[in-house]
Amino acid sequence: MPGREGAYCKDIAAIIGWGPALVLTMATTAELTANGASGIGADLGAQGVEWRHLPVPDFGSDSAALQGGWGGASADALTILRHGGRVLAHCMGGCGRSGMALLRLMVEAGEAPDAALGRLRAARPCAVETEAQRLWAVAPAGCF
Repeated sequence: MPGREGAYCKDIAAIIGWGPALVLTMATTAELTANGASGIGADLGAQGVEWRHLPVPDFGSDSAALQGGWGGASADALTILRHGGRVLAHCMGGCGRSGMALLRLMVEAGEAPDAALGRLRAARPCAVETEAQRLWAVAPAGCF
């Protein structure tokens, strides 16, 4: 979460420096506000980075915003990735909600769910914290 450690501008600069074409924010509006990150969309947009806010409650796996926005966000993310671009997903702690979003993208891109989760957890061991998050992420593969 940009600003979580009290250095919002430094965190935004690090994100911009990494060069994502798209940032997926899975944190809630209340979490953004509490961390001084309520301007993240405008700040990223000013640097030419697309931003999608798909808020899901902490440890959650679904929300109306996610249901309504995932299709477009996913299509854009997969297009960016297929063309060699970068997509960054974040939540509050960088584990559950962001992990489920990245796992879902991996599955939608054609990776086998178990292999994708293993690869994701090799990079971020805490990725995908609940069974409900895993089930949402692997749903496109029909794996329940």
